[in-house]
Amino acid sequence: MSNLSVSQRLHEELGKIISQTKPGDRLLSEPELASQLGVSRATLREAMRTFETQGMIRRRQGSGTFVTHPSNIMESGLEVLESIDTMAERKSLPVTLGQCIIDTRASTDDEAKALDIQPGDNVLTVSRVMHADDRPVAYLIDILPTKILKAEELDRGFSGSVLDLLLQRGSEKFDFSRTEITAVTASAEVARALGIQRGDVLLRFVAYLYTSDGIVADYSYSYFLPGYFRFHVVRRVG
Repeated sequence: MSNLSVSQRLHEELGKIISQTKPGDRLLSEPELASQLGVSRATLREAMRTFETQGMIRRRQGSGTFVTHPSNIMESGLEVLESIDTMAERKSLPVTLGQCIIDTRASTDDEAKALDIQPGDNVLTVSRVMHADDRPVAYLIDILPTKILKAEELDRGFSGSVLDLLLQRGSEKFDFSRTEITAVTASAEVARALGIQRGDVLLRFVAYLYTSDGIVADYSYSYFLPGYFRFHVVRRVG
C-alpha cells in the first residue's frame, strides 16, 4: 500500500471518528487512537494537525484533544472591500479581538518597495488577533507609511480595523484594493499568534490599498484558519 493511500485512509477514518463525536467531547488518547487506526503516533499527530487548522479539533496541553466543530463560519464574497470586523458585524457573528500590537519602526526593503517609500523610512504596524469559538482564528497585520497614519492618532487601547479607521476618517480618497490570495504554511510568528504548529497550512491575503492618487496607503497581511472562513467570488459569464 502506497504512502498516499495510507494517508488518505487515515484522514478518512480520523475524519469519521471526529464527525461522529459530539462537540466538547474528548477523543481517545494519542496512543489509543494510533493503535485503533494502525498508525504511529507521529503519523497520527501529523494528520490531526490538518483537522486542528480546520477548526474540527482543539488540543489542550495536559487535557487531551477535544472535538470542536466551528459553530460560526464566516462566509462572504470578495467583490466589495470591507474589513473582517465589518463582515462579522454584518453577519452577526460573535467574534472578539485579542492582542493588538502597535509599533513604529524602520521599513524593510520589501515593505518600502510595496509602499513606494525609501528603505528605512518609518512605518506604522498594527497587528491584531481575531477570536471565534474561544480560539484565535485570524491574524491581521497592517503596515502603513507614517505620513498616512501615526501611532498617536490611534486611541489608547485601539483594537479595531485599520481599514475602517481610514475609511471613516475621510482624509484620503481610496480607489481600489489589489489582493493576492494564496495558501501558505505558518511561520513561527504566525503559528504563535494563532496557537497552531509551525508549518500548518493557512489562507493568506496580501492586500494593497490604493488612494485615488495611486499611492499605496495600507500594505497588509491577513492569515485565516481555513475551517473558520469561506470566501467566494461571483463572476459573470463572458
